[in-house]
Amino acid sequence: MNIKEEFENYLISTLPKVESFHPFFEESLSYMLKAKAKRFRPQLLLNIVNAYEPLLLKNSFKVAAAIEYLHTYSLIHDDLPAMDNANLRRGLETLHKKYDETTAILAGDALNTHSFYLIATSSFSNDVKIEIIKELSLNGGIYGMVLGQACDCYFENTLLDIEKLKFLHIHKTAKLIAATLKIGAIIVGLDEKTKERFYRFGIDLGLLFQIQDDLIDALVDEKVANKTTHNDENKNSFVNLLGVDGAISEADRLANKIEIEYKNFDENFKSAMKPILDKYLYRHKIKSEG
Repeated sequence: MNIKEEFENYLISTLPKVESFHPFFEESLSYMLKAKAKRFRPQLLLNIVNAYEPLLLKNSFKVAAAIEYLHTYSLIHDDLPAMDNANLRRGLETLHKKYDETTAILAGDALNTHSFYLIATSSFSNDVKIEIIKELSLNGGIYGMVLGQACDCYFENTLLDIEKLKFLHIHKTAKLIAATLKIGAIIVGLDEKTKERFYRFGIDLGLLFQIQDDLIDALVDEKVANKTTHNDENKNSFVNLLGVDGAISEADRLANKIEIEYKNFDENFKSAMKPILDKYLYRHKIKSEG
């Protein structure tokens, strides 16, 4: 069994159990977590830990689950009628379609807060847990993903320039991916300079994934993408600003930069990232990261 399969089994076996008289609250928390997903962010974290300190791998599953909880909350809220008003996510009805909007809001809130409980109750030292919580809250909150989402929603129907577009998507998407790599470095005890190198690499990787996601929205049928597509017409996407060819050129530029940076890392990092880059980097295979 590979790391991804082990983590998937762990995630499904540890889904939250909540006893109450609510008819489907517990089910709503697990609904989108049980859906088929790439687990890209947990995979980044676990590959880093396994490459540098494999004895810490199993202890890292709880932190990897926390990151997946936080990411899943962001998807649930992103799909809400007040935001993207999407009908399909991970091949299933979105949560507000499956149940109702109130349930989706509360389930997202619950997964967000519970992610930090998972970290706080993990088996690492308090110093390590504080660093992980700081990194995840910094990049998932007001200085990262939430700020990016706020810009995305507010400036809908207003075409931003390329620098503002990158700012938006670095915050909305790339920072959480970058934080995941840095959290891996925190767990295995790497030095500050190396942590920052991982983070900067993650920013580029996350931005590339956003461009690919914009291309998916423009070019791929929702049955193939497993989520609502053709939904970005009024949003600030790389396709809307640069056109399909321009977005592909920007993806190519970033992919080339990532390939060059990758070659300058140590062998542990290369072994951790190789399966990720082999699967996701190549531009002729546009894939969704949701």
